[in-house]
Amino acid sequence: MQMSPKVPHGHRDEWPTDHSEYPRKQFRRDNWLNLNGKWKFAFDTERKCRNPRDVKAWPLEITVPFVPECEASGIADQGFHPSCWYERTFQFHPQKNGRVLLHFGAVDYSARVWVNDQYVGEHEGGHTPFCFDITDVLAAGGEQKMTVWVLDDPQDLAKPRGKQDWQLNPHSIWYPRSTGIWQTVWIEEVPPTYLDYLNWSPHLERWEIGLEAFVVGPARPGLQLKVRLNVEGRLLAHDTYEVVEDEVHRRIALSDPGIDDYRNEILWSPEKPTLIDAEVELIANGQVIDRIRSYTAIRSVQVQRDRFLINNRPYFLRLVLDQGYWPESFMTPPSEEAIIRDIELVKAAGFNGVRKHQKIEDPRFLYWADVLGLLVWEEMPSAYRFTHLSVERLMREWVEVIDRDSNHPCIIVWVPFNESWGVPDLPGKAAHRSCVQAFYHLTKTLDPTRPVIGNDGWESTATDIIGIHDYDDQPARILKRYGEGISLPDMLTRDWPGGRMLTLEGHDHRGQPVMLTEFGGIAHRDPKYHEKYETWGYSVSRTTGELQARYDSLLDAINRVDVLSGFCYTQFTDTFQEANGLFFADRTPKFPIEAMRTATRGKGLVRAELTAPPAPPAIPPHHQTRLEV
Repeated sequence: MQMSPKVPHGHRDEWPTDHSEYPRKQFRRDNWLNLNGKWKFAFDTERKCRNPRDVKAWPLEITVPFVPECEASGIADQGFHPSCWYERTFQFHPQKNGRVLLHFGAVDYSARVWVNDQYVGEHEGGHTPFCFDITDVLAAGGEQKMTVWVLDDPQDLAKPRGKQDWQLNPHSIWYPRSTGIWQTVWIEEVPPTYLDYLNWSPHLERWEIGLEAFVVGPARPGLQLKVRLNVEGRLLAHDTYEVVEDEVHRRIALSDPGIDDYRNEILWSPEKPTLIDAEVELIANGQVIDRIRSYTAIRSVQVQRDRFLINNRPYFLRLVLDQGYWPESFMTPPSEEAIIRDIELVKAAGFNGVRKHQKIEDPRFLYWADVLGLLVWEEMPSAYRFTHLSVERLMREWVEVIDRDSNHPCIIVWVPFNESWGVPDLPGKAAHRSCVQAFYHLTKTLDPTRPVIGNDGWESTATDIIGIHDYDDQPARILKRYGEGISLPDMLTRDWPGGRMLTLEGHDHRGQPVMLTEFGGIAHRDPKYHEKYETWGYSVSRTTGELQARYDSLLDAINRVDVLSGFCYTQFTDTFQEANGLFFADRTPKFPIEAMRTATRGKGLVRAELTAPPAPPAIPPHHQTRLEV
């Protein structure tokens, strides 16, 4: 089966295979410098150093943005190291009168940064970006030095850590730790007054695109914002707005053209992921002082009664659980090609989306999910204690996550908690229930356009979707539990998958869609791919033929359950000791991908085809381009 994304003509051979591409695809400038590559590195296990002058030796070299625990970094040390240091020099001559911004995509868990031995700032939170203005500490001669101190207590259970193990060796469902810089580091030059943030929000019911733009820097009279939107050569809008109090808040209407309405053709969906190119210019006295290239899309996601809707049509979700790890590089994608390949494989296997499990994914993955048409559930990595500090950390980082990713049309559901991790006594403690409810309502406040699952798996208290985790590997029992003749109240109260009640007292089912959001987990171990770990799964297949037969039978049962509005199979690839992937860790399918696709789609394909948005008219080839990479 051919799996080739639709990308701009002539760009297939130009895809970057390293980390040299601009990291923010939705907020792109031209004048920037990538700081990935070789850095000096030192572990400081005893935490003896407090500033760059304390570091007397640099015994190691690391390749950024790969963490020291993984092979791609050149170090591959998975011991307990709560403190480490990075340093590098680089040549940079700033232009006059502008500002220079230093960006980090993500550093796990907290970072303090010096430039030319001058402290410039710190950030806590292992999955979100941060930025410092370093203009005033740059050396006039052009030779610059940057030092980063990372603190990441490997046994701190009160921080959002997701699947990172707190034991020395990975065990059960937890994986090796990731310490330090794991996404791109770069600097860019901006004018004294510049665009700081854009937020796009589609409003399909009115055929409008909401725009919020924020400007920082010295106030300048007469500032204007010029916005140009187009879809593959078709101009949608070309507007100019006055900047008032450093902000612009507007809704851009896509006018009804009459009987020849092109607007349905530009709706974004997995079947036709049409993106709207955006160019945003900040103008002062008639001159462009800052220019951003971005993109957005027209699409809606919502729940209505017991169904999930995309673009106002019922849509059956076929998701696969994706841990987002690679053997050689852990949470950092080894290359842009690796991201694209994962999305191609997921779609080729018959799925229309992924549930990114306990990981805030690299923005480049979300970009390619936008481009290629893959739905994404975004889930906050859990802490494993319930304390004032853990709640504070979770909330601060979750707000940063939503701010970073809310522009991506691929994201259709937010999930702040999974399986009561970090809130372990929801039935017994009102504070735990209040925490989940607070995160649910906070998420709905920050982004009212997407459904939210307060706690996925069981013990629902505040949610737009009832998510059930059930690893029963017997199709007959699955049909008996969820199939024909079973009422929803009985289904949600009679059985306790995993020994947990599905809905808490006082929070009964209110008509929300019901989905089986974790199931399967059928392991097949091949010694060639599992030499380092004693592997396991929720159930075991001895041969690939047995795995294929069991997957086919289980998916046949799931696709026949009419009460479900979607499912999420565990899981996409083997991940360290977990051997329950449909693909080995190197992305080799465990059985023919065509058979995988047939089983995934199952008899429910008829339902999906009848309820999916109608196919638009044929579009000329030149309309099938996408954003530049």
